[in-house]
Amino acid sequence: MGSTRELTIPGPDGALSARLYRPESAAAVPTVVFFHGGGYVFGDLETHDRLARQLTRSSGCALLSVEYRLAPEHPFPAAVEDAYAAVEWAAENRTRLGGGDELAVAGDSAGGTLATICSLMAAERDGPTIEYQALLYPGVAIDEEQESVTQHAGTVLDEADLRYFHNCYFGSEIHERNPYAEPSQADDLSEVAPATVVTAGFDPLRDGGKAYAEQLLHDGVDVTYRNYESLVHGFGTLRGVEAADDAVGEVGRDLQNAL
Repeated sequence: MGSTRELTIPGPDGALSARLYRPESAAAVPTVVFFHGGGYVFGDLETHDRLARQLTRSSGCALLSVEYRLAPEHPFPAAVEDAYAAVEWAAENRTRLGGGDELAVAGDSAGGTLATICSLMAAERDGPTIEYQALLYPGVAIDEEQESVTQHAGTVLDEADLRYFHNCYFGSEIHERNPYAEPSQADDLSEVAPATVVTAGFDPLRDGGKAYAEQLLHDGVDVTYRNYESLVHGFGTLRGVEAADDAVGEVGRDLQNAL
């Protein structure tokens, strides 16, 4: 890293902890707002520090990693409200962060879903211009009948885990139809940012991520989709797995090329 810096940024229900990662370049660079995974229940700046560093190095961008309120104490829409507030703050403080005009969002697992939702909200609400979204094995469009769930539940995530995270986050089934909770419910995604969508072959969430990439393509959004057949859910936080490091590096290069 060129540098890392601890920040506190304003949120809708109190301050949010964040960490700014700067590449070695002293020039103005784009800013990527990053959200960690953990099923909306756990995860923080530390659990995803290594992934944030990898993305910063491979993209050449400044990366703002943001904590958000977690379920079950803070169910939907708390995480979404925090994430979108962070994107708005980053857009207003670009010169303080990366220095460049370009802004992107990224995240893994639940954080990838938050990144998709921020892109959707920005498009629908005439919010900040988001140039790109990088989604690592996002938790979107999941159906218990999908082949990836029936074949790979139990590899990192089992069906009980999926139900637990779902129940903690949604609180009520009423929210399941809300596109700001489940972006695959959106009628029109045509105005959201171009995307990289990455899935893992042994991940129960694989088919949902692929379905969302197909939904983006159907609505005219430019999408780069990659499935890493040998990897598992959460591979971005694994240490010592060369295939995982290579996959994260490719996502970083997508961000670099787009921005």
